[in-house]
Amino acid sequence: MTDILFFSTMGISVVVYRISPWHPLAHIPGPTVNKITKMWGASIASSGHQHHINKALHDKYGSFVRTGPNEVSIIHVDAVKAVLGTGGFSKGQYYEPRQDPNLSTRSLLVLRGEAHANRRRIWNRGMSSESLKEYETILEKRVAQLVDRLEAFSGPVDISEWLNYFTFDFMGDMAFGGGFEMLRDGGDKDGLWEIIEAGARSIAVVSHIPWLVPTLHKIPGATRGIKQLRKFGATCATNRINSGSRVKDLWYHLTDEAGMEKEKPTFGEVVADGVLSIIAGSDTTSSALSSFVWFLLSNPDVYQRVQAEADSVYRDGESLLDTTRHGELRFITACLNETLRLQPPVPTNGTRQVPLGGGKMVAGRFIPEDTQIYIPPYSMHRSPEYFFPSPEKFDPDRWLRAQKPGEMLNMAAFIPFSYGAANCVGKSLAWREMLMVASTLVKKFDMRFADGFQSEKWLDNLQDVFITNIAGPLLVVLSRR
Repeated sequence: MTDILFFSTMGISVVVYRISPWHPLAHIPGPTVNKITKMWGASIASSGHQHHINKALHDKYGSFVRTGPNEVSIIHVDAVKAVLGTGGFSKGQYYEPRQDPNLSTRSLLVLRGEAHANRRRIWNRGMSSESLKEYETILEKRVAQLVDRLEAFSGPVDISEWLNYFTFDFMGDMAFGGGFEMLRDGGDKDGLWEIIEAGARSIAVVSHIPWLVPTLHKIPGATRGIKQLRKFGATCATNRINSGSRVKDLWYHLTDEAGMEKEKPTFGEVVADGVLSIIAGSDTTSSALSSFVWFLLSNPDVYQRVQAEADSVYRDGESLLDTTRHGELRFITACLNETLRLQPPVPTNGTRQVPLGGGKMVAGRFIPEDTQIYIPPYSMHRSPEYFFPSPEKFDPDRWLRAQKPGEMLNMAAFIPFSYGAANCVGKSLAWREMLMVASTLVKKFDMRFADGFQSEKWLDNLQDVFITNIAGPLLVVLSRR
C-alpha cells in the first residue's frame, strides 16, 4: 500500500508540474494531454497521420506548439537556420530507436557531431557531380525497364507500386550492385517491403518513447524485423564483395575503395549505410513521383502543359534519358517543387535537441536546454505566412511568376530535403531520378485515373512513418502515345 501511495503521489506531482506555469515550457501553447505525456505522440504516430495532426495544432496555436512534456514543434522560418543550420542543434532523442543499443554500428542517419561529419564526407564523394554522372547508365537502364513493363499493361495499373519497384531496384543497384529485380519479377519475392514497412511504423511509434527501446531489444521477437533487415543487408553486401566492382556505384564510395580515408569504414557501417540508402532513397523518391502523377491527373490543364513541355524539349526520336536537357524542363521542375511542397516525402522529420548550458533563443522565443524541437516540413510548407495565396492549392506557377504585392514564396521555408549539414545527402540524385522519370512518363504515355477509382481520397493513403508510406493503390490507365 505504501508503494502504491508513493508512486501515485509521484505521478500526480509530475503531471501537476508539467501543466503548471512553473514548467520551463509553460509559455508555449498546446493541448494539455501533450504537456502530460508522450504516449499521445506514440499514438498519433501509429495512425500514420502525425503530419495532419501536427498541422492542425499549428493552425490552432500558431508557429510554436508544445507537442510533448519536453518537446516543441516550430514552423517559424527563422527557426530553420537556428535549429538545422550550421551551429544549430544536434539530432535529438527521436533518432535513438534507429540504432541497436547492443551494437556499436551506426548509420549516417543517427550519427552526430564529428562522427557524422566524417561519414558524411564519404557520402558526399558518392553524391558528387562526377559520381552522379557515373550513375546515369544505371539509372537509364532502370527507367527504360520501367517503361517496358508499363507498356505491357492494357488495363488499370497501380502506378505507385511500379514506381516503388523502380526506385527500389535502382537504389539496390547503387548500394549493393543489384540483385532485387522487383521490376523484372513484378513484385517483392524476398518480402523485403513487408519487413521495411512494419519496421518503419514500429520505429516511428517508439521514437516518441525512446526510453522503451532497451526493453524492446530484450523481448524475444520484438525486433525481429530489424534483425531480418540487417541480415538481408549483410547478405547483399557479401554478394557485392564477391562480385567485385563493375561500376563506381555508391558501394564503391561507401567502402572507400579509392582509399581516400585514413581509416576505412567497417563492414557493419557500410551495411548500415547501404540499407539506409535503399530505404531513404527509394520510398521518398517513389512517393514524390506518385504524388506528382496524382497532382497532374487531378489538374488536367497542368498535365497538358507538362506534356507540351516534354514534347518541346525532347523531340520525337531524341533520347529521353539525356540529363543535360533537364535545365529546360522549367514547368516540370515547378510541378515537382509544388509536389514536394504539398507532400514532402519526410513530412514531420525527427527532432533536434537544445544543448545543455542554459537554453537558446529560437525565432524570438526562449527554449530551455534539453528540449526536443521539430521543424515539420508538411506544416511549414502549408503556412500562409510563407506560401500565399492558396497555400493548400497545387499551383506550380507560383514557382515561375514574379511575386505580386501580397504574394509570398519564401524559399527559406521550403525544406523538403531538410537543411544544413545533416540535410538529404541524396538530393541531387533524387532530382535526376524525378526529372528523368517524370519527363519520360508524360512523353511516352497518356495517363488517366482508372474508371471507378476514387482519386479524391488517395492523398489519405500517404502515411507519415518518418518517411512517407503509400498505403493504397494509385490506379491509372496508360495509353502509349
